[in-house]
Amino acid sequence: MSTRALDDPQLEERRLQALGQIRQFPDPVLKMPAAEVTTFDASLISEIKFLGQIMIDGRGVGLAAPQVGRSRRVIVLRPDEDQPMAALINPRITAASDETEIADEGCLSIGEVNVPVARAIEISVAAQDMEGSPFEFEAQSFSARVIQHEIDHLDGVLMLDRTDTDERRRALRELREGGS
Repeated sequence: MSTRALDDPQLEERRLQALGQIRQFPDPVLKMPAAEVTTFDASLISEIKFLGQIMIDGRGVGLAAPQVGRSRRVIVLRPDEDQPMAALINPRITAASDETEIADEGCLSIGEVNVPVARAIEISVAAQDMEGSPFEFEAQSFSARVIQHEIDHLDGVLMLDRTDTDERRRALRELREGGS
């Protein structure tokens, strides 16, 4: 996040508007598995653009359709500000390294709370593009973490479900008290 973004009232207003459209824990939609996408049309492209704009305005690095109340297996991500946004339709992890890394994660659906989560450092992913064409790729490091986090959303799994009991309790206490 740039300091310019923090000092710009218009960018802050856009961030707050974007966050207002994102479902917040404990909204039940966040715990429900999303439906496979079977129709690849203009409405899907519009949905992807909408998700991308919310993610960017909200200063996130990824966003899943369930986070805006849409039960569809669609995610958008941009782990690196210098890269274009990517959309993954019906993504699934086909392989994951045994090697994991624990790092703090945040979530646009869980306020200002961060929790440590162990994730595979390398993954293989199969997905479809906006036209429905299948493709596969590998991701490492932070990109792999973001993809795993967003695919979890499609399965109704939150980062709070992936952390230990003490960290979960701490995070829930922070949420009750209004964030960190």
